Amino acid sequence: MKKLAIIITHPIQYYSPLFKLLAERNKIQIKVFYTWEQSQEKVYDEKFGKEIKWDIPLLDGYDYTFVKNISKNPSSGTFKGVVNPILNSEIENWKADAVLVFGWNHHSHFKAMRYFKGKIPVYFRGDSTIIDSLSFPRKIARFVFLKFVYKFVDYAFYVGTNSKNYFLKYGLKEKQLFFAPHAIDNNRFSDGKYEEEAIFKRNELGIETDDIVFLFAGKFEKIKNPFLLIDAAIDTPKYKFVFVGNGEFENEMKEKVKNYSNVKFLPFQNQTQMPVIYNLCDVYVLPSQGRGETWGLAVNEAMACGKAILVSDRVGCAVDLVENNENGFIFESNNLDDLKEKIKLFENNYTTFGEKSLEIIQNWSFEEIAKSIENNFK
Repeated sequence: MKKLAIIITHPIQYYSPLFKLLAERNKIQIKVFYTWEQSQEKVYDEKFGKEIKWDIPLLDGYDYTFVKNISKNPSSGTFKGVVNPILNSEIENWKADAVLVFGWNHHSHFKAMRYFKGKIPVYFRGDSTIIDSLSFPRKIARFVFLKFVYKFVDYAFYVGTNSKNYFLKYGLKEKQLFFAPHAIDNNRFSDGKYEEEAIFKRNELGIETDDIVFLFAGKFEKIKNPFLLIDAAIDTPKYKFVFVGNGEFENEMKEKVKNYSNVKFLPFQNQTQMPVIYNLCDVYVLPSQGRGETWGLAVNEAMACGKAILVSDRVGCAVDLVENNENGFIFESNNLDDLKEKIKLFENNYTTFGEKSLEIIQNWSFEEIAKSIENNFK
C-alpha cells in the first residue's frame, strides 16, 4: 500500500475527520505529522482572545505524530513559529511515497516542499484566493514570490472556483490540479436531534416562534465585518439578529446595540454546541470584507443544518455554494443598503432556501475529498 505523509500544524476540526476517513477506507496508508507540537493540549486563539480546547475528538482513528518544534515563539500564525529540524528525516524514515503539505507559510512546511521536490511527489492543499484587491506594487511582489513558492509543488488540491483560479495564476497547470471540495462533517450537523434544543435556546433568548432570525457566528474581527450586520440590525428592527462568538470588537458591538431588543449575543460555543446554534436561526450571515476570508466553512455548517445563506462577495465560497434566489443571496461587500435589501428578500423564502442549501451541500463532503486524494495519488 502506498504511503502518504501529511504535514499540518495542529489538529483541526475541519481536517481530523478526513484523516480518520482515509485511514478507515484503507486504500492508501497515511501518517499525519503535526508540526506545532505545543498545540497538543489546547490552543490559544488570539482572535477569540481565549484558550480553545475542542470538545470533539481530533486524534482518534489515524496514525499521527507531533514533531519536535524548536521555535522560540511557537505559533501557527507566523512563518518562524513552526521550526522542526527533524521533520524531513522522520518522513524519510517512515518511507513515504509522497507528501501532502497543508499551507506553505511555515518554515518547516516550505523547507519540506523544497527538500522533497524531485525525490517524491509533493502535493499541496490550500484555500487561498485572488478575490481581495491589492495595490499594484504588492500585486507584483506577490506574483513573483508565489510563482517561486509553487515551483516546489507537483500537484495541488483546490477547494473551489476561487482556489483553482489562484493556483492557475501562480504557475500551476490544469493537469496539476485536482478538485477536493472544502467540507465539514455534514452528518454531524444535519442530525435532526439538535432541533429541540435549538427551540429551547430561542426561547431563552426571547425569540418568538414566528420571528425570522439572522445569525452571525464567528470571530468579532475586522475581516468578518460584524459591524455591518450590527448596522443592518439597527435599521431592520422587525427581524431578530443573534451574534455568537468573541473578539476585539465585542464590547463596542454590545454598546452600540444596548437599546435594541432585536439583537442578542452568545459567547463562543464549542463544536458540540454549534449544530444547536445554527438550528436556532433561519438565515446564516457572513458579511466579510477581506482580506483573508478565503472560504468560510461556517457556511458549509449552516447549509448542512438546512439554513438559508447570506454572504458578501468577498467570501471565498460564495461563488460555489450560494445560488442567488435559490438558497440565499450574495451582497456587495461593505454595502449596507444592499445588505438590508437582501435581508428583506428572505421573508417568504427562508424555508425553501434552507432546503436547497441542504441539497447543494451533499456533494461537498469528506468522502469527496478522500476519493480525490486516493484517485490522484501518483
